[in-house]
Amino acid sequence: MTQHPETTILSINGKTPHIDESAFIAPGCRIIGDVTIGPDVSIWYNCVIRADVSSVVIGARSNVQDGSVIHCDGPTPMAPDGFPTIIGEDVLIGHMAMVHGCTIHDRGFIGLGAIIMNGCVVESDAMLGAGALLPEGKHMAQRELWVGRPAKRLRELPDAALVGMKMGVAHYVENGYAHKKAIAEAEGLD
Repeated sequence: MTQHPETTILSINGKTPHIDESAFIAPGCRIIGDVTIGPDVSIWYNCVIRADVSSVVIGARSNVQDGSVIHCDGPTPMAPDGFPTIIGEDVLIGHMAMVHGCTIHDRGFIGLGAIIMNGCVVESDAMLGAGALLPEGKHMAQRELWVGRPAKRLRELPDAALVGMKMGVAHYVENGYAHKKAIAEAEGLD
């Protein structure tokens, strides 16, 4: 994978990021340590993904939108295995989100500016609303919508919302390819 000069991909503590060749990593991103990024993933402008004390895994076709921060937490006496961040396939993470030491199952959705903390689980097809704060250890069941600070269950998501999320994933895969091509053309790499 060709690294843009404004992007940092850094090994630390003997761990090096593994990024699928098909992924789009926008200029300005910082990807550090034990990070695995799957096929057709898009990591948008000025995101930070830092896995210096545990691991971060991002599954196929997921996207992390502009300005988001993803981190993890190392072992503690209360959590001897630490808190890796595991993001499944087809996950949407909105702009300026903070994702920390949690698990987001396939097709989960984290809204713009939302914060999700250590030990949280977002099951498949669930949505954490824009600006919400999901406190440590909370568990969102399938198809649930949670909103607020602290976040609380509001309702079950209708089928139309799930279709919209699926369309969002497809859009970001295609848009990632378009941005990758535009950057290559602008820099004469095409």
